[in-house]
Amino acid sequence: MGKSKENETVELKVRRGKEQRVFDILGVVIMVVLAAICLLPFIMLLSASITEENYIMQHGYGLLPGKISFQAYRTLFEHPMDILRAYGVTIFITAAGTGLGLLITSMAAYVISRPDFKYRNKISFYFYFTTLFNGGMLSVYIFVVRYLGLKDSLMALILPYLVNVFYMLVLKSFMSSVPMSIIESAKMDGAGEFLIFVKFVLPLSKAGLATVGLFVALDYWNDWYNAMLYIESNTKYPLQYLLYNMLAAKQVLARIAAQIGISANSMPSNSLKMAMAVVATGPVILVYPFVQKYFVQGITIGAVKG
Repeated sequence: MGKSKENETVELKVRRGKEQRVFDILGVVIMVVLAAICLLPFIMLLSASITEENYIMQHGYGLLPGKISFQAYRTLFEHPMDILRAYGVTIFITAAGTGLGLLITSMAAYVISRPDFKYRNKISFYFYFTTLFNGGMLSVYIFVVRYLGLKDSLMALILPYLVNVFYMLVLKSFMSSVPMSIIESAKMDGAGEFLIFVKFVLPLSKAGLATVGLFVALDYWNDWYNAMLYIESNTKYPLQYLLYNMLAAKQVLARIAAQIGISANSMPSNSLKMAMAVVATGPVILVYPFVQKYFVQGITIGAVKG
């Protein structure tokens, strides 16, 4: 009897081991297929950016370049110092805006997440109300230009995305999960509110901070509309707005060439768009794998044992 039970146990372990291996193999195959599907658009983007314009006009886009040509990149980098300067402006705006935005948003989220704060519901409603109704673009423009005096200033590119109510509510949900017993214990040990916020609440909310920080950084990195409204000096153009102006100028030249009877097929237009997309998204794609680990670390560190 004892041996039969042992044999059954061994057979059960072997069967479960085989099922686990099959499950692992299927999981790996599915993840590889999904990763390839997500990677295909970027491969096509890069391929189109180094494809000759005439070939794109005749055959369309493909995963592999038909006739390799770097004319789009040569056109894009005709004035390399402009591109580098725009990169510097964008990096500064993204770094400063993300840091300040996370600080202010997390502090506000911490205040409205505290159940012992008397006016938290009223203040939360005030923040939420701004997501439903606003003064419109004209009033914001007048406020920024006339009253704040930020015309042609980089601060005009930082302030609009500094506080996002949706991100604040996301952080509030993370901080609400911090047990009050930890806060009360810290108070009994003589810690003030700011020390509790920095030493206890922020470390337990790293997952939310990492997520919100990435979204805020992408908002700043991809912004060109505020630059069109407020920036006049060429030296203060962020990357996205500089690329937008370059593309608009090339399209105007193509229309003029067509009107006077000159073939515009040789002028990079479609390939130039793809090259601009590569230049604009390349740094984000390269940085993202290094940032992604903080999501996992944040979830691990943010776990609270019962």
